Amino acid sequence: MSDDNKVYVKVSEHGPYLIYGSPPCIQRIIERDGDERSRTYRDGKEFELSDPAALCRCGASQNKPFCDGSHKNADVDLKETASFEPMLDGAEITAGPVDDLADNESLCIHAGFCSADGSAWNLVTEAGDEAQLNLRSMTNHCPGGRIVLVDSETGAEVDQPLDLRVEIVEDPQADHTSSAIRLTGGIEVISASGRSYQVREREALCRCGASSNKPFCDGSHYEVGFDDGLMG
Repeated sequence: MSDDNKVYVKVSEHGPYLIYGSPPCIQRIIERDGDERSRTYRDGKEFELSDPAALCRCGASQNKPFCDGSHKNADVDLKETASFEPMLDGAEITAGPVDDLADNESLCIHAGFCSADGSAWNLVTEAGDEAQLNLRSMTNHCPGGRIVLVDSETGAEVDQPLDLRVEIVEDPQADHTSSAIRLTGGIEVISASGRSYQVREREALCRCGASSNKPFCDGSHYEVGFDDGLMG
């Protein structure tokens, strides 16, 4: 916190996410195949972040992804409800011949990467190079980090580093739906209470205001048909 260059997110009470450190911020668009399976992202618009920058989390701003003060009059409950416990504490483990797969369903945002090349829960049980390569791609692309690889001997997460970025995720092929704010590279998220959530390589923040796992996304943007107006 004393490092002026540190990148972190502060959740303001009934207000926006305050992003400190001016990290790169880019629109990331989910690419789906003909069977509507998510396989990768493509880059979209870039956003310049001030220090701090205020990003909307109520879904009502007319200047998305930035906050314009609409939360003051929006009929939305922004109270945080997510657990502070480590991801692995609430995860189910599927054993594999190479690595195990940890699955914490509370972090699912329904982006669909885990089923692109067969189910991740099936692939983890296969020893072949192709299966393991696809599995690593799935876990790397999973926006909220619901699934991660775990070393079967140590029980620690397998290192799969990503660049430090803030990503505004869109899913235009899924009814033109805007998805979460994806944080990559180990960005700390600090609750409005001042308590820090587990720092993770990939996590997804709600920006439609409808999640039941705030500040994290739970896929509710698909249910409410959230569209940030940035997809054209």
